Amino acid sequence: MSKASSLGAWVRRFLLEHLVSERNLAANTQRSYRDTLRLLLPLLARRARRPVDRLVVDDLTSDRVRIFLREMEEERSCSVATRNQRLAAIRSLAHFISLYSPEHVAWCGRIRDVPLKKGPRPTVTYLEKAEMDAILSAPDPHTAQGQRDHAVLLFLYNTGARADEAAHALIDDLDLAPHPGRAPSSILIRGKGNKTRRCPLWVETASELASLTTGREPSGHVFLNRCGRPLTRFGIHTLVERYTARATVQAPSLRKKRVSPHVIRHTTATHLLRAGVDINTIRAWLGHASLTTTNVYAEVDLEMKAKALATCEMKKSKARSPWRSDNGLMDFLRSL
Repeated sequence: MSKASSLGAWVRRFLLEHLVSERNLAANTQRSYRDTLRLLLPLLARRARRPVDRLVVDDLTSDRVRIFLREMEEERSCSVATRNQRLAAIRSLAHFISLYSPEHVAWCGRIRDVPLKKGPRPTVTYLEKAEMDAILSAPDPHTAQGQRDHAVLLFLYNTGARADEAAHALIDDLDLAPHPGRAPSSILIRGKGNKTRRCPLWVETASELASLTTGREPSGHVFLNRCGRPLTRFGIHTLVERYTARATVQAPSLRKKRVSPHVIRHTTATHLLRAGVDINTIRAWLGHASLTTTNVYAEVDLEMKAKALATCEMKKSKARSPWRSDNGLMDFLRSL
């Protein structure tokens, strides 16, 4: 078996060189691609009746890819979105192999011909202002943990940051104005694919972050857990869920919503749009690569406007017959 035909050699180059050095994908994306191949290779080995380390490129056929995707849906109960995500990883591997091995161009075409499955378009969940205010008021302001938790929630709402972005925020990334009322404060957020963006901070957010980080090393993380270690994205998810549960007393409508850091991100975008902020500014605020992604919030807002318009629409009154009310005409006829 030549090195050019060894699937294992290509997989190693794909994961270690292409994803990291050439594409510089986020760590979570790299892990997603790796997990796809960890599930795919044993299936190929069973179908080809040879060990995983002896697989060749031609063992990865379009028919076997379809079998793999069907197993993902039927046996592992994966959603259509997850199924398509697995297929995207396989397509990316095939494209990489064809770039450096011209004899596999036709093979790559067959793999990439496996279609994505169209699934239901998920609706964007967001919170109304009263619901968001209820969550923000849930932490106890008289305890150190409550103050930190309120700062985390306020930071998520202010910046629209993802949970992972908030977890990796560094003190050195903060640019807190000495006179918050005169000059704006901001933070440098490191997003997906190592893309960075600078996001403005409200005066209240800047004040709470200043209190939280005073006297600490600039290289440290902004948000720490009770043990003094960086708060993880899983910890932030748990934090949001905990205070949402508490806030249901004040805002019962929250019981019908599954609130996560990403829902708060949707809330930030929707509220910015309602406030009249330009859609392209919101795209930069959230760190979207494409304006198409941000336009989802514009569609949500248009639906809300349509509903609001329907509630205040004035009913057209029934026109009265002119011959019954036109006294002038009757007088004219009598005078003839």
